[in-house]
Amino acid sequence: MRALRALTVGVVGAVLSIGLTACSSGTSGTSAEVSGGPGGSGATPAPAASGVGVFPRTVKHAMGETVIPAQPLRVVALDQSFVDGVLTLETDVVGYTTYRSIEEKLPDYLNPVLAHAKEAKSVGTLEQPSLEQIVALKPDLIVSAKVRHEALYDKLSQIAPTVFSETTGALWKENLRLMGQALGKEDLAEQKIKAYQDRAAAIGASIKAKDGELPTVSIARFAGEPTVRLYVENSYSGLVLKDVGFPRPEGQPTVSDSIVVNISQENISQLDAEHIFVAAYDDPSVGPVKEKFEANPLWGKLKGVKHDVSDVTWMTAVGIQGAHSILDDLAKIFEVDPAKAA
Repeated sequence: MRALRALTVGVVGAVLSIGLTACSSGTSGTSAEVSGGPGGSGATPAPAASGVGVFPRTVKHAMGETVIPAQPLRVVALDQSFVDGVLTLETDVVGYTTYRSIEEKLPDYLNPVLAHAKEAKSVGTLEQPSLEQIVALKPDLIVSAKVRHEALYDKLSQIAPTVFSETTGALWKENLRLMGQALGKEDLAEQKIKAYQDRAAAIGASIKAKDGELPTVSIARFAGEPTVRLYVENSYSGLVLKDVGFPRPEGQPTVSDSIVVNISQENISQLDAEHIFVAAYDDPSVGPVKEKFEANPLWGKLKGVKHDVSDVTWMTAVGIQGAHSILDDLAKIFEVDPAKAA
């Protein structure tokens, strides 16, 4: 108990003295490597586990290797995609950060898995999680992404074993598998991914059977810039639509090093497809821009059917529960069986 108290005071004291904040843009961390507390990633690596559910185990991840001495039961997830993933893998989340769609309570799209969030509490914002609040929750695993919290990794590792993915977004399936490794639930992760993929394929097959073929699609988002974002196939929601089988219009602009193409008002026609899904970030700066685009005659000339969709589930969820929510929307829009498991 005395050692734990010393560790807590040391970590929190360091935070208060240097004003350490979270890294939200993927900048390199500069703090020295530390040996850390029990199970921290600075400890001597143990042999890798030989089978599913075997502990201790060493998990390789974006920041190196982390020894996890026993199966985690209390997880702090510092990005909402990992809140989604940990809950999906039937493990308790005790701490999370707030960001846009996650504020005082966890979002509704997580309702199917909220039984594992009964004790969940906010530990600050995504941009600046509180190490003091994390320590108080006594987690046995902390998860996030390098692009989010690289600068905090060494401090987090002193509190509990810490596992980071490289990033979020398009890698959500790989990140769920990483959570499966950390939690000793690799098989469950694969089962969840397969169930999602089977459902996406079934909805696609139903739409094709009903309409003769799958229509072309576009995803547009108003996020506060003077342009509108066209989300490409390798974006989160873009990949969900691809899993269903939707094609993109021939010649639609795309990029390989980003998830969006910014479309100006004079290029509104580049958004066109047979179905256009439109999301808008909930911020006062977004409304005026959206109104200007919608008042543009070129917007009215778009031939595709426009569908307003949730910015929370289509843009910020970035996890398997969010993906299922998108599938719910698609089944409703195209009036087909939602293909939900019994």
